[in-house]
Amino acid sequence: MPVAKTYKLYIGGAFPRSESGRSYPVRSAKGALLAHAALASRKDARDAVAAALAAGPGWAGATGYNRGQVLYRVAEMMQARHDQFTDDVVSAEGVSRRRAATLVDTAIDRWVWYAGWTDKLSTVLGSVNDVAGPFVNFSTTEPTGVVAVLAPQESALLGLVDVLAPVLAAGCTAVVVASRQRPLPAIGLAEVLATSDVPAGVANLLTGSAAEIGPWLAAHEDVAALDLVGAPGEAARALEEAAAATVKRVLPRPPVEPDPTAPPSLARLRTYCEIKTVWHPVGR
Repeated sequence: MPVAKTYKLYIGGAFPRSESGRSYPVRSAKGALLAHAALASRKDARDAVAAALAAGPGWAGATGYNRGQVLYRVAEMMQARHDQFTDDVVSAEGVSRRRAATLVDTAIDRWVWYAGWTDKLSTVLGSVNDVAGPFVNFSTTEPTGVVAVLAPQESALLGLVDVLAPVLAAGCTAVVVASRQRPLPAIGLAEVLATSDVPAGVANLLTGSAAEIGPWLAAHEDVAALDLVGAPGEAARALEEAAAATVKRVLPRPPVEPDPTAPPSLARLRTYCEIKTVWHPVGR
């Protein structure tokens, strides 16, 4: 008789239990018990933010080329575990195996797409500005900092990759709250992140309730940006107001969950990039 596992959180490159000791059952789209997942608390959220904050300077200071190689390695590791991810998507989303395999392929391609942008952002989003006087004036990109992401609730893998990959590609670090009802693909992704070249603390994954954890992330002063794509509809406005108190960048909750199979764009990358303008005198 198979034993249902109890999965842990992913914080700072390790897999700790929730400090609250709580967990909840994870069921398939057909109602079968698959496993138990840790129910993260506000203390777990604070620990994840601390880990992301500590990892930020090293990740932001890496070259774009190096970050791209790391993200490409994540794609390679996912490809090696293709069958497992396909099984997890079938169980979580109730789609056919063929459809699940296509979603996994698209998620892998999405990592590769964002990996290709890491060393091109400063060129595409930056500029050399025309000024009057003996100066060179240019603008370049900088990562905005720690980003808290309330992941999509329906698209358990591709939707998650679609919101996490641009955060890391921009040089930011992430604290992600996975889909409550469909966390197993996210847990599988955390195992990939832990065994690839992603430095500890760059990506942190919490399982549990976005309604419970979201307010603490929205109000946390060390969180620089907040993605509300997977926020509960009734709580989205309150989360935006809490984020405004600490002047965060906020991606509002859309009326309906976005289609993750739609072609990616630079929109999220732009959101997580600050533009720094430098003046430099020109000698005679």
